[in-house]
Amino acid sequence: MKKLMLFLMAALMCTFAFAGCAEKDDYEYIKKRGKLIIGITYFEPMNYKDDQEKLIGFDTEFAEAVCEALGVQAEFQVIDWSKKEFELNSKAIDCIWNGFTVTEERRQNVDFTVSYLKNKQCIVIRKSDAETYTSLQALAAAKFGAENESAGESAIKGNDTLKNVNFTGVESQKKVLLELKSLTIDAGVIDYTMAKASIREDSDYSGLMILDLELSEEEEYAIGFRKGSNLDEKVNEIIEQLVANGTIAQIAEKYNLTDLLTDALK
Repeated sequence: MKKLMLFLMAALMCTFAFAGCAEKDDYEYIKKRGKLIIGITYFEPMNYKDDQEKLIGFDTEFAEAVCEALGVQAEFQVIDWSKKEFELNSKAIDCIWNGFTVTEERRQNVDFTVSYLKNKQCIVIRKSDAETYTSLQALAAAKFGAENESAGESAIKGNDTLKNVNFTGVESQKKVLLELKSLTIDAGVIDYTMAKASIREDSDYSGLMILDLELSEEEEYAIGFRKGSNLDEKVNEIIEQLVANGTIAQIAEKYNLTDLLTDALK
């Protein structure tokens, strides 16, 4: 009986080991399932809804083009940005594709594709406060907001002048703009790509403005996959094809992002 139990346990361990190895091949995993689950938040111009509630945006159309080439369906799933890496590693999602900034810290837990868009963090205030907040020193007394666990939060806390400001973390970059409009905060830090797309005279945020102040170094967006995945290599190959056939250029032009494409995608 004891020998039988040992045999069964050994067989079970081998089965789990084999399954574990198979699970590491993310490409076969998503091909078999027929879809790529993409973790996003809503923010213009990357992933957002139009007047008909259809999901559109640069990252949305980019992802759909890549998934078509992979032969799978693109399934977009809204996530809590502060839990994005947990969602990825637990396989609730297959990638983070939503203006995801590449950092050395994130490289420890995520495999990134080639970078595709340039970005920076910018400070947004109400136009009515333009004469008050003219420098980082003046902003040191302001109430700040940024998306939780975002590059914006890191930019605030990593800046010598602003690191001790009154800070409120919120669930999305869009919420930062809403908090500014509702006077809950005095200044917000969001991606320049979003600020550029959202703050216009014909938008709901016409009362806001982007401050011309240097807050952090230039950043780059890339797609994040599980550590040890082989999907980043597959997707990089497809990105090269989409650059060559002009698809990326067309999507970038549609969303007014041509000037922010990285050299690798031009």
